[in-house]
Amino acid sequence: MSSDHSAVEELTPVQLAVIESVAPHMRHNPYAAYATLRAAGPFVPGPHDMHLVTRHHEAQTIMQDPRWSHAEEPQLLHGDSEVELPGSFLWMEPPDHTRLRGLVSKAFTARTVSGMRERAEQLVDGLMAKMLADRDVDLLDALAYPLPLAMICDLLGVPAESHDHVREISTAIARGLDPDLLLSPDELAARTAAVHAFLDFFGELVEQRRRSPREDLITALVQADDAGARLTANELLGTLLILVVAGHETTVNLIGNGVLALIRDPDEFERLRAYPELCEPAVDEVLRYDAPVHLTTRTAHAEITLSGHTFAPGDAVIVLFGSANRDPLAFPDADRFDIARYARGRKSQRHLSFGLGLHYCLGAPLARLEMQVVLRALTERVGSMTLLDEPPYRPNVVVRGMSHLHVRLDGR
Repeated sequence: MSSDHSAVEELTPVQLAVIESVAPHMRHNPYAAYATLRAAGPFVPGPHDMHLVTRHHEAQTIMQDPRWSHAEEPQLLHGDSEVELPGSFLWMEPPDHTRLRGLVSKAFTARTVSGMRERAEQLVDGLMAKMLADRDVDLLDALAYPLPLAMICDLLGVPAESHDHVREISTAIARGLDPDLLLSPDELAARTAAVHAFLDFFGELVEQRRRSPREDLITALVQADDAGARLTANELLGTLLILVVAGHETTVNLIGNGVLALIRDPDEFERLRAYPELCEPAVDEVLRYDAPVHLTTRTAHAEITLSGHTFAPGDAVIVLFGSANRDPLAFPDADRFDIARYARGRKSQRHLSFGLGLHYCLGAPLARLEMQVVLRALTERVGSMTLLDEPPYRPNVVVRGMSHLHVRLDGR
């Protein structure tokens, strides 16, 4: 018997669940490990002296409490990295977070995003027509990637001929958001190359907009001078990076996860077709049931006692969104996919997939819009969906999703 096998046998079920909750080979189903962790308590010892936050109440409380900071995440997950990701308001606290987020937020208000619905519908209409003509498709390549990628690139002002290049860069950076200890030397090198490629590409776009302004978000950020709140070069590129990666990588997973859930539960797909008004609340159920982002970190900036556990200043936690969203203490029948769970007039706990508090997802309205348009198109144009093979998952732990989703689509 190998020493590695013996070491695994010596682990307790909870210790094994800690490993499996972030293990790349368990990306297809981390939920059994999450259940074991929740049963062990709301706080479970994890890597680097951090605790895993497993349950909804504690996760929600931490996300809403400004005494817990998100600014330390780069050091916690990428402390030994040779290449720093450009500074983003995602990893800042007030006042810098307030200043930078305020410069971008106007592009993502509900009113602004509603004006983008027609463009989303046009894109989905064309993509859906091609998928139905082809019948057997990789739905990620055919729909889940091109829709949010085109939407965020249109918003920023990235030319269409560069979309594939942006996707390639973004995919490598999204993998690199995982803790460095989970990345191979090749993956770390790929992240380094992708960061350089991002800085070169978007740095040139920024300079082009300085010379020739256009009606796009890059121009707006270049010209930002709201009460003297001009962005530094590093802040501008960091803001663009998080908009690109969060603006489409997460929505790729949202679309893929939603379609997969409907394929695996054909009764819910039939229910959605019979009651298309459920397309809007169904988006929240997809977000809860199979979150696109599975974890984040927080660091205590004061002594904080929660659910009987006292954290000292400087103590860090890993908040497991994917586990909190399946907590049966918060969601009855939590492992069931129920497209009406968030329907009007029906009370349910908030899922945590967009975060809460200061760091609530800026792009949530756009992600909701894109997924609603996809669901509407499926109900109107698709008669049946068949899974052609079990989908493989990317090894990503933070931004979790499939690498392929091969399906057969038949029109109505």
